[in-house]
Amino acid sequence: MTERHHRRITSFMPRGGRLPDRHQRALDEHGHKYVIDAQVDEGYVLRESPDLTKAFGRDAPLIVEIGAGAADQIVAHAKENPEINHLAFEVWWPGVASSVARIVREEVENVRMISADAVLALPLMFGPNRKPDEVWTFFPDPWQKARHRKRRLVTPEFAQTVANILPSGGTWRLATDWDDYAWQMRDSIAAVSDFVNPHVGQRIDEDDPGDNGIVGGFAPRWDGRITTRFETRGLNEKRRIHDLEVIRA
Repeated sequence: MTERHHRRITSFMPRGGRLPDRHQRALDEHGHKYVIDAQVDEGYVLRESPDLTKAFGRDAPLIVEIGAGAADQIVAHAKENPEINHLAFEVWWPGVASSVARIVREEVENVRMISADAVLALPLMFGPNRKPDEVWTFFPDPWQKARHRKRRLVTPEFAQTVANILPSGGTWRLATDWDDYAWQMRDSIAAVSDFVNPHVGQRIDEDDPGDNGIVGGFAPRWDGRITTRFETRGLNEKRRIHDLEVIRA
């Protein structure tokens, strides 16, 4: 019997295109330092865990951002917190190139990029002996069309994956400018008993359907989150911004 291989539904669509000359130069000159040479297949599936101590040149507290875009957020935070290592997952190669250019321009030494599917990479890279202190998921693709919502990143299954890699007391920070995705994020996290939401019942939306008997639960804006172009676009289109901050029990 022929074995059938089913393509996994991902939360991203690989995109490429010609890089601006300045970004190509940044990659050519600095990519070897700031982009982890990960072994991935054509589906961005990581085949072996990279040595993060070697990649950063040190052991230090670690923050992981999933879907860093052009690295506006993670570079800004890294510049203010040089004692912390920052690892950014991004599969959009122009974003990786732009990120490297930004890292060099801002003269930060504590950011590394990795172009791999985070959903599958996180359990491989982190375990009992190595855990990030925080995970960030800011403004993930909302996949607004109903037929595409199965691609959304934050589900109960993914929430459990994040819980499994965080230490007790570790933090997962999220933000979105789409109401229905905010409610989905909150409900997905609530389905995982390993997480504690210290903002239960707070910041209730009047139109929150509360499909799972939950309303509110949103956090105040985190001081460390800058205003990126993704948030600006949402605000310009009159969408509400929702933040979540949950703690690993």
